[in-house]
Amino acid sequence: MKIIVPMAGRGSRLRPHTLTIPKPLIPIAGKPIVHRLVEDIAKVINQPIDEVAFIIHESFGETVEKDLIAIANKIGAKGTIYYQNEALGTGHAIMCAKNSLSGPAVIAYADTLIRADFELDATADSVIWVKQVDQPEAFGVINLNEANEIVELVEKPKEFVSDLAVIGIYYFKDIAVLKDELQAVLDNNIIHGGEYQINDGIKQMMAKGMKFVPGKVDEWMDCGNKDVTVDTNNRMLGFLHNDGEHLVDYDVKLENSTIIPPCYIGEDVVLINATVGPNVSLGKGCHIVDSTIKNSLIQTHAHIKNANLDNAMIGNHVNYNGDFTSVSLGDYSTME
Repeated sequence: MKIIVPMAGRGSRLRPHTLTIPKPLIPIAGKPIVHRLVEDIAKVINQPIDEVAFIIHESFGETVEKDLIAIANKIGAKGTIYYQNEALGTGHAIMCAKNSLSGPAVIAYADTLIRADFELDATADSVIWVKQVDQPEAFGVINLNEANEIVELVEKPKEFVSDLAVIGIYYFKDIAVLKDELQAVLDNNIIHGGEYQINDGIKQMMAKGMKFVPGKVDEWMDCGNKDVTVDTNNRMLGFLHNDGEHLVDYDVKLENSTIIPPCYIGEDVVLINATVGPNVSLGKGCHIVDSTIKNSLIQTHAHIKNANLDNAMIGNHVNYNGDFTSVSLGDYSTME
């Protein structure tokens, strides 16, 4: 089994945080989004993963590439790097990894996290993960027949089709079939919105009678902008806490301070006259002094003093001394 992860976009809606780090490497509950995604997919599939292919922009750099290879290695897989240097759509991104498109594979876009527990339908040519939503007109949705097979993909339907939204994770029994269909999309210059789309390859597979079925997830968490990313961090902390996962480093230095779970507290964190939690992630090396923090995501080596933070997202190496609440500060910022 392979996992294909298109992640070449920087994530403009999550600026300033993505000016210095790609969005899939933003930590959620102490672990990069893409790391959690790959681990969660591996758990759901419950099969050995041979390769994880990451499709990135060449500008991400060598350090990011090494981090991604390490993510693959941690689940016992080979990591492969491919480049998509032009924003030409989801179908184009997948074809950038065409040398890895063979055999059974999962495609998972690296801006979403899931919680799911189900078995793959061995009779299906493909599984498309979906989640029931309240406003289906804002999403791409699936249309099912009486046999619970997917017969149509509809983007932002004006009239009700279903309330099952496509979340951007797909399984293919043989992804080489999708590769052939996407090559035809490229060769015939089939473009929507100025881009080559994965849906056009999938629709051609459906037209040839291949069986597509839905895979429903229990939770679908987005990381599109600051507010939803903070909310995703909060929700993930709750899930991990309920799972019994240890989230607080044993060597955290506490002085007249309180941690209210669920929280993630990384290595070398110092808390002085502070109340942290619930729903707070503090990365490695953070110093929190005379502050109250809840419902917030703070990355590594941040120094925060005299703060009362709620719904805050703070980057790496930030110095913050102030009286604000819902803030969003990128890496290496100073506010005093």
